[in-house]
Amino acid sequence: MLVLSIETSCDETAAAVVEDGYKLLSNVVASSVDLHAAYGGVVPEIAARSHLEVITPVIEEALRIAKTNWDQIDAIAVTQGPGLIGSLLIGVLTARTLAITKNKPLYAVNHVQAHVFATFLTETSLSGYKLPQKKPEFPLLALIVSGGHTQLVLFKNPSKYKLLGQTTDDAVGEAYDKVAKMLGLPYPGGPSVDKAAQKGDPKAIKLPDAKIDNPYDFSFSGLKTAVLRAAQKLSGHDYTFPSSGLPEALTQAQKADIAASFQYTAVQTLVDKLKAAYEQYQPASVVIAGGVAANQELRKQASLHLTTPVIYPDIKLCTDNAAMIAVLGYFKCKNGQKLADPYSLEADPGLKM
Repeated sequence: MLVLSIETSCDETAAAVVEDGYKLLSNVVASSVDLHAAYGGVVPEIAARSHLEVITPVIEEALRIAKTNWDQIDAIAVTQGPGLIGSLLIGVLTARTLAITKNKPLYAVNHVQAHVFATFLTETSLSGYKLPQKKPEFPLLALIVSGGHTQLVLFKNPSKYKLLGQTTDDAVGEAYDKVAKMLGLPYPGGPSVDKAAQKGDPKAIKLPDAKIDNPYDFSFSGLKTAVLRAAQKLSGHDYTFPSSGLPEALTQAQKADIAASFQYTAVQTLVDKLKAAYEQYQPASVVIAGGVAANQELRKQASLHLTTPVIYPDIKLCTDNAAMIAVLGYFKCKNGQKLADPYSLEADPGLKM
């Protein structure tokens, strides 16, 4: 079974073709990240315009690389949400149009849930991929970490799951972006903070751990504020000093220590909750997925603190991509889940798991 998928939840325009939910035939991503770098974050209007310009050639390229055509495609899967409304609209309307004109069944996919299913891709002839050697097994415990989401989810099967916990404020990736901006590091913040942290002392600054009633919920807003206060103090100023002045007021060594201390605390929070959930539920597999899953410190700490191997997507499949959308679309088809109506499907920027 061949599924063609479309992903446009944020600033990447992506299309992919996946066979039988595990074999990656193509994965094309056109990113507009360079257009947003000057603004320190994604500008919705710029992202939507970029999607509109490149979505057709991206889909055509995905078909070409997969060495297939519309006659051989069995279904279309598309990200319905969550995400930026303007970006989602381009992908959803394109998928609806193709489903009607090509007479293909259409499946609407939750972007956050799909991150987990990137780990089910285990075979490809494409170069540059390091895929898991075997698929995860159910029950599956997943830590989903990205710029917009931080969730701990227990999957009984592909369609049945229990949300154990989630962030009550900032997602961990969002906290990385804000700390990076505070330190004058390039956007996106995740890789920039991780790189700076390699030169710093993770124990240089004692930062707080959020205390929350639900042991599996997360909070990073207080940590972000604590980093700001520590940076102001290190720069020789009080709490009234604007964060915009910190990049010039801090030395490179101070920035490295702040980055390392922030990353150490953020990663420990993620790993501690993942470990506690693993010990309570004893799942068959553990997955860490989403953009922050590419973070090397997170991978290192997870391997040190968990007694079971953690399954990760390939680095290129951690960030937003269409391959993960195709896999979840395949499972929806296989399990007989409801088709989306190509005449009425709507983008849902606030779609929940």
